[in-house]
Amino acid sequence: METTEAQSRRRANRNVTPATTVATIDSVKWRKDHYVVNRDSAYADPRIALRKLMGGNRRFIEDKSIRPRQSRQDLTNTEKGQKPFAVIVGCSDSRVPNEIIFDQGVGDLFIIRTAGQVMAAASYGSVEFATVALGSKLIVVLGHQSCGAVDAAIKRPDVPGHIVTLVNSIKPAAQKAKAMGGNMLENAIRANVIDQVNELRDLEPVLAKKYRNGEILIVGAVYNLGTGKVEFLPETLKDLPEFRASTK
Repeated sequence: METTEAQSRRRANRNVTPATTVATIDSVKWRKDHYVVNRDSAYADPRIALRKLMGGNRRFIEDKSIRPRQSRQDLTNTEKGQKPFAVIVGCSDSRVPNEIIFDQGVGDLFIIRTAGQVMAAASYGSVEFATVALGSKLIVVLGHQSCGAVDAAIKRPDVPGHIVTLVNSIKPAAQKAKAMGGNMLENAIRANVIDQVNELRDLEPVLAKKYRNGEILIVGAVYNLGTGKVEFLPETLKDLPEFRASTK
């Protein structure tokens, strides 16, 4: 029986004739050309997980998406559990479909989404659950270009209801952007992501301890709506702790 991974690769190579499909898709060259990273290795090591996300996004922007683990069988196979290799703390914006832009499939990503990726107790608990109960070791705070929530924090309009809580949470990043020069919105988007990365790195008692011990990595990125590229922010990639697998 053909494995689900093989099915995914076959879908990515529809133009290849059946006689050459296996040789082409299962070759070392094909994996290299499509930036394929082993899923089990990504689950075990957050640095490999980061490479897997980068490779998937590169496939997406180069129109090489392989759409792994997206069949009906893949959906039913996860009934008994999940082991997502990465946690994405992202914006609710409908233009940022995480599995598509990272070219990942069912069970790969544990996603928490709010407008402006603003976090509160429920978000914190969700991230902690992913790291403690599910074993995810990479956390990515994902902002995006032209974020309406960040724009509102800059313009500070009179907003109804609980929307003001979103605006207030992003105000510190908006204030930083005013002193930077250049495009205020884009600067505020980046500053907001960096602030949120630091927020999670300092979050006691679970995430801060795991981050200091090198059991998890927490980084930030911004998605460009026009190009499809996810830029991992260099400010969040510096001085990362050396990874140490948990003994628990």
